[in-house]
Amino acid sequence: MSQVPSPALTPVVLILGDEELLVARAVTDTAAAARVVDPAAELREMDADTLLVGELAEALSPSLFGGRRVVVLRKGQDAKKDVAAMLLDYVKAPDPEVTLVVAHAGGAKGKAFADALTKAGAEVVPAAKITKHRERVDFVTSEVRRLGGRCQADAAEALIEAVGHDLRELAAACAQLIADTDGRVDAATVARYYRGKAEVSGFAVADAAVAGDLPAALEALRWALHSGVDPVPIADALADGVRTVARVASAGRGNAFQLASTLGMPAWKIEKAQRQARGWTPEGLVQAMRAAADCNAAVKGGEEDRGYALERTIAAFAQARAGGSR
Repeated sequence: MSQVPSPALTPVVLILGDEELLVARAVTDTAAAARVVDPAAELREMDADTLLVGELAEALSPSLFGGRRVVVLRKGQDAKKDVAAMLLDYVKAPDPEVTLVVAHAGGAKGKAFADALTKAGAEVVPAAKITKHRERVDFVTSEVRRLGGRCQADAAEALIEAVGHDLRELAAACAQLIADTDGRVDAATVARYYRGKAEVSGFAVADAAVAGDLPAALEALRWALHSGVDPVPIADALADGVRTVARVASAGRGNAFQLASTLGMPAWKIEKAQRQARGWTPEGLVQAMRAAADCNAAVKGGEEDRGYALERTIAAFAQARAGGSR
């Protein structure tokens, strides 16, 4: 017996973008919604670049046995003219028992087809590639919230530094943290779960050093060196960290997005430096920059114990932050 269509189900869904995780999630969510109405709903997937009009017509035709169907058409930007024409004609009066999902990579190729689907009333699900740091931070905080937890921006940044930029890995890490905690994810939680992975980059060493956290900076340095990180990028990160704080501090208070164009830095980096600048004096920053310059000379000039040169610089940062020139 045929199921009664739900008014909540959109007959045509356009997934616009090429971020694999977001595309896959949109397909899964659409199929799940259809199966709430009909648990036996059939899922068919096909590629637009190889699809024949006859195959498409058969997929979109009412089933002889009744029941819902979800038809997923991938590579919509590569749809042949006859296939695109048939789809645009179909969406004028879609079958109420069929949910059509068109995955389109976005961009210029096939844009007219995507625009026509949108104009015809297709529900558009954004799935554009995430390329900006702030977007990744927003993704992590949203993902934790979607899973029923809470996550601040600093914890999201720590998780990105620990896991990397791949959305699938970030989503898996969020799920793991929520499963293993009470749902409140902070920077300390991330450090506890990813210690030894998050602390192998030069920037992790620099962040702790600029914050004046001597034990954490030294521990991060040892992890980094033990993991095979070359001392040169660590020295560069230390120099970049203190220079960034000095530049942002000298710019005065202000909105990070307004300062971004003036300083030539992304807003997220300015926000981070503004937090790190608290507790530094101008004299202390000058001392730290001198220490960073000496460190660069020692590490790149071939000092025999480059690890000790880095440790010495981290200690100098902590002393400069604590006392400035006093």
